[in-house]
Amino acid sequence: MADETTAPFNVLFLCTGNSARSILAEAILNRIGGGAFRAYSAGSHPKGEVNPAALRLLRGMGYPTEGLRSKPWDEFAAPGAPRLDFVFTVCDQAAGEVCPIWPGQPMTAHWGLADPAAVTGSDADIGLAFAEAFRVLNNRIGLFASLPIASLQKASLQRRLDEIGQSKDASQPA
Repeated sequence: MADETTAPFNVLFLCTGNSARSILAEAILNRIGGGAFRAYSAGSHPKGEVNPAALRLLRGMGYPTEGLRSKPWDEFAAPGAPRLDFVFTVCDQAAGEVCPIWPGQPMTAHWGLADPAAVTGSDADIGLAFAEAFRVLNNRIGLFASLPIASLQKASLQRRLDEIGQSKDASQPA
């Protein structure tokens, strides 16, 4: 794991399609991580493009979207990839898949939530689904970013990561 004085910690968010939830998580942590974290996202079966509703939401909230792309998780297991400190799955399907062997043995946790890209209906319905996914991820990532990582024992840190993913609303510390 990265030394607190040599941050940033590298964090990978995984989802099957890497078009919505993991992209939102990458953007959120890169903004609120305060330089202590560098977030990435990838998918087991990437769609090849970021969901337009995800990009619309992020842009509407003033988040930078350049550089966000749908990509395979193999990129992060290849030579020359960033050494990962944390890997979080944000969809149930990706959590059940056999992941690559991540160099450096990062800490992992499952933070599953409903897929906003699966919502059909009006633009308002789709927008609400993406806003809810953003809210949940923003709360969970805020809790994660506020953890005193350097002062926690590995087992205690793992328990806290799992608790964040299990919280229903995630607006309160687990």
